[in-house]
Amino acid sequence: MICLVLGLPQVQQPARLWALVAVPLLVALYLLALRRRNRTGMRFPNTGVLGAVLRPQSQWKRHVAVAMALCSLAAVTYAWARPMGIEKIPRERATIVVGIDNSLSMTATDVDPTRLDAAKAQARNFISTLPAGFNVAVVTVSGHPRVVMPPSTDRATTERALNAIGTENGTAIGDAITISLQAIKEAPGGASKEPVPAAVVLLSDGGNTDGSDPMTAANSAASAKVPVYTIAFGTQTGYVDVDGARERVAPDTTLLAQIADRTRARSWTAESAGDLKSVYQDVHSSVGYQEVRKEVTARWAFYALGFAIVAGLGVVSMATRWP
Repeated sequence: MICLVLGLPQVQQPARLWALVAVPLLVALYLLALRRRNRTGMRFPNTGVLGAVLRPQSQWKRHVAVAMALCSLAAVTYAWARPMGIEKIPRERATIVVGIDNSLSMTATDVDPTRLDAAKAQARNFISTLPAGFNVAVVTVSGHPRVVMPPSTDRATTERALNAIGTENGTAIGDAITISLQAIKEAPGGASKEPVPAAVVLLSDGGNTDGSDPMTAANSAASAKVPVYTIAFGTQTGYVDVDGARERVAPDTTLLAQIADRTRARSWTAESAGDLKSVYQDVHSSVGYQEVRKEVTARWAFYALGFAIVAGLGVVSMATRWP
């Protein structure tokens, strides 16, 4: 109850927090002593002598020293109650499916050298930063999506699969998400029977033209608790030449944002290869770590030590009459 009122982390031994009652009692005693002292005064016949002996700043030094001592007492009491905190620890296992849009619109050169080449390069960089225990799968996002690399920890084979991706007709985002979910189910589970966390990173310029409804597939991903992070790739002025005619291929940011929102993920707009690096780092941070409850007694003991050091410096300063 005390933790909830004060907004502090929960503790394993809440009964020990009753010792904190000593803090306000000591504050009351200190204020009472100050009041009594002000009433009686110090018996110096010459106020000039008092001013020479007791410098004005010694008053606030004493208050600070007492305050820090009380804070140290409160912190060490909280540490004694064995507080629990939330910490992020790296995951040892996870499955990430990288969806690469390889439709003809990805040949646009508004991102150097092309959208597809830049996407593959950044995908390789992203995969290289993942922990060795993470399974990585690669799915193409065209009119007929397919798994070009099943979930595996073999980074060399994954890189070769990425390099071999070429362009195809159409864009079936819904089918690509469905195939990604199937690939996740086929990922090696390891010794643990607990479900392995998974995520899909969909790199596309949007514009669904074939296959099933993307939002229906997004609902399936949400039910499976698989976030689908989407990256709208390209610029509003991007174009491709088809049979001698120039066609505008602006990214469909609305659809991609809706997919990410439905699966409780995030969506980005990356207009250059440089932007993608920070995007992938954010995805890695979200999927690569898990929050766990751990005892943080040492942290509060450190706080208590810090307060005690400041209080000690205040006492020494008054005793030696430092300026």
